[in-house]
Amino acid sequence: MTMSTKKKSWLAAALVGGASTLTGAGLLGAPIETPASEVVAKHDGWEVRRYQPKLEAQVTVQGGTYREAVNKGFRVLAKFIFGANQAAESVEMTAPVSASRSAKIAMTAPVGASTTGEAWTVSFTMPSEFTPSTLPRPVDPSIRIVEIPGGTWAASRFSGRAEKRHEAVAASLEAAVRQAGLEPAGPTEVAQYNPPWIPGPLRRNEILIPLVEGSGPVPAPSSP
Repeated sequence: MTMSTKKKSWLAAALVGGASTLTGAGLLGAPIETPASEVVAKHDGWEVRRYQPKLEAQVTVQGGTYREAVNKGFRVLAKFIFGANQAAESVEMTAPVSASRSAKIAMTAPVGASTTGEAWTVSFTMPSEFTPSTLPRPVDPSIRIVEIPGGTWAASRFSGRAEKRHEAVAASLEAAVRQAGLEPAGPTEVAQYNPPWIPGPLRRNEILIPLVEGSGPVPAPSSP
């Protein structure tokens, strides 16, 4: 499908203006799709959501800070949705842009030297109209198309600049999740929903933690 001129202009501005604060909803009158979910439990300052399955385009960036990793990962993924794919077609932008950090891993250089550093996985959710067989395939081999199963996540929303606040909010949410008797099932994600010109107090950011199904007071989803 063809990306609208307004969305292309916005994405270009995001690339120039700083890719650490990237996506938006209701932008220029054009709503942006977000992953389908329902709230299944509310707590003080956070909630538990059940998400539907989705497709993600992911790229792993080694080393650097959160801001540096998201800047780099966004640029790689933006080329893909702008048309750097085997179908040479644009893919509509969705929100949020997410990033999760792995444990320290080994990194190698062309000269054979090695060091250690952190890896960040930056991801775009693909529009729900696509399936694994209909989504254009990226030409960049560093981009992975991943099927994310439906699941239960803890979510905590916060404003301001995500690069400045994400670590504190993540630590607070993880502590609250464990205190509620829930068990994290994977790495924490930082999700951003706004373009770079949105003022800090109006920004929507979220910390998302996947949960082990059926842990604590949240029941596992019923079988179809």
